[in-house]
Amino acid sequence: MTYTPDSIRSITLSTLRLPLAVPISDAKVFTGRQKPMTEVAFLIAEIETAQGFSGHGFSYSKRGGGPAQYAHAKEVAGAAIGEDPNDIEKLYTKLLWAGASVGRSGVATQALAAIDIALYDLKAKRAGLPLSKLLGSHRDSVRTYNTSGGFLNASLDEVRDRATQSIEEGIGGIKIKVGLPDSAEDLRRVRAVRDHIGDAMPLMVDANQQWDRATALRMGRRFEDLELVWIEEPLDAYDAEGHADLARSLDTPIATGEMLASVAEHERLIEARACDIMQPDAPRVGGITQFLRLMTLADRAGLDLAPHFAMEIHLHLAACYPREPWVEHFDWLDPLFEERLETKNGRMIVPDRLGLGITFSDQARAWVTESVTIGE
Repeated sequence: MTYTPDSIRSITLSTLRLPLAVPISDAKVFTGRQKPMTEVAFLIAEIETAQGFSGHGFSYSKRGGGPAQYAHAKEVAGAAIGEDPNDIEKLYTKLLWAGASVGRSGVATQALAAIDIALYDLKAKRAGLPLSKLLGSHRDSVRTYNTSGGFLNASLDEVRDRATQSIEEGIGGIKIKVGLPDSAEDLRRVRAVRDHIGDAMPLMVDANQQWDRATALRMGRRFEDLELVWIEEPLDAYDAEGHADLARSLDTPIATGEMLASVAEHERLIEARACDIMQPDAPRVGGITQFLRLMTLADRAGLDLAPHFAMEIHLHLAACYPREPWVEHFDWLDPLFEERLETKNGRMIVPDRLGLGITFSDQARAWVTESVTIGE
């Protein structure tokens, strides 16, 4: 029995905007650096092959960047037409060089991520496997924590109520936002949530890069008695040295990495020993091809893993990490897909559906503002 080469016949790219039910604010809003978030922009890639196989993937941008991702993907996607969809590493490199004049991170790679993820979805479907099984999973469920209920626009009562709901729904940890100009209010909110959920429930905090080094150290010391699982993004995402000093000074683990947009940027964190928990984001770093490289580097460095956002993708990838990871639970993307991910006993269950195991909903199609098919 031999393999019959296939080829990419067409790539359909679409952009859409998912409206959020309420405007979302983290510390960046309270420091005046950003406005409340009202929507998330998505880039969808749908690939069809000559033999009739298909796969889909997505990338995203919060606030600015969505139109740029779509424009860049339209420019370079044609380089993949006619190529064997199974040669994913080769295709990633070819697409990267097709747009190399604008760099190898940021929009340049985020635009490629949707295509790269779609190729992995296609390959897993072709093999008759969930994506995690294609890649080689270590587990069939992953520890999960909720973030979407802990934003700073929500009152403390709302945060506590949402924490209760999450725990009742089988979620195994609660993360809340900090980084307010009033540090005393941060402390009040975190201590109140700890009292509400009890000492045994994992609790994380996220400052969204809004502390300086002195404030991060001071707040980290004040949080030590709360037994936090981690303090996330206490400093600017590119301050590897500051994060490293903080990680050495505190007992509470430091987590960061979600805002970085390349393997090279994460390598600097690893080399500086700047965190205990790495939080890469597959759509931001360029897709699954790049994420797999990061997993190898993180494991070699002895780091824990907690991928950022996009649980529909990251659940499969986290299931393949040798060390016990976390996956972030957000319900924001629910309207985009026909399926729902199951949580039980503090864990998210890896679906047994083929590929990523997601299908774009009619509502997602209705939100599409522009679409183009390349090839055919």
